[in-house]
Amino acid sequence: MAKVYNPSKWGPRVAICLVAAIPVPIATYMGLFQWGLIDSFWDPFFGKETEGVLKSELSHEMQDIIRLPDAILGAVAYIGDIIFALAGSNRRWFDRPWLVALFGLDVIPVSLVSATLVFMQAFVVHSWCFLCLVTACFSLVLVLLSYDEVFASITFMHRVWKRSRSKRVVWNTFIGKPSKLAYEIAREIEKNGRKS
Repeated sequence: MAKVYNPSKWGPRVAICLVAAIPVPIATYMGLFQWGLIDSFWDPFFGKETEGVLKSELSHEMQDIIRLPDAILGAVAYIGDIIFALAGSNRRWFDRPWLVALFGLDVIPVSLVSATLVFMQAFVVHSWCFLCLVTACFSLVLVLLSYDEVFASITFMHRVWKRSRSKRVVWNTFIGKPSKLAYEIAREIEKNGRKS
């Protein structure tokens, strides 16, 4: 029996949950310090520099804009990663593309924000935060673990559009009402992989 390509299988999704669970308490700890609920902050490498990063003018400006410490927002996003990774069946890449799209919108922007904040540490704040670097690494790992499913779902939707040229067919497929054509395309991808 030929192996079936399935980017929504449970193994990688459970791995995403396990990886996303690790930075939740770390980001929460940083957020509690940013909120002023913790008086001092532990950093094994950069010491007081970390406090400078978490209490920097940039951090305060971000908090004024989003009304939450950026670390708390990160913790919420990691929890979202866990929820979205668990939601749906192992066929969701083609029978619920909207769910995979939401998952991708939760994982990828968090990684981009983490990378931007690391860049800002170096070039704007001129201080480093070890736990910030740790959570940024976890964000990048989450992108690597989720990339295949998100890209497969995008590929699937693109093929549905190319073959149908119908906005209605594409929309129905996206919201979970796939047509016969959409099922045929999904079977082709399962048989040959998304590169076919």
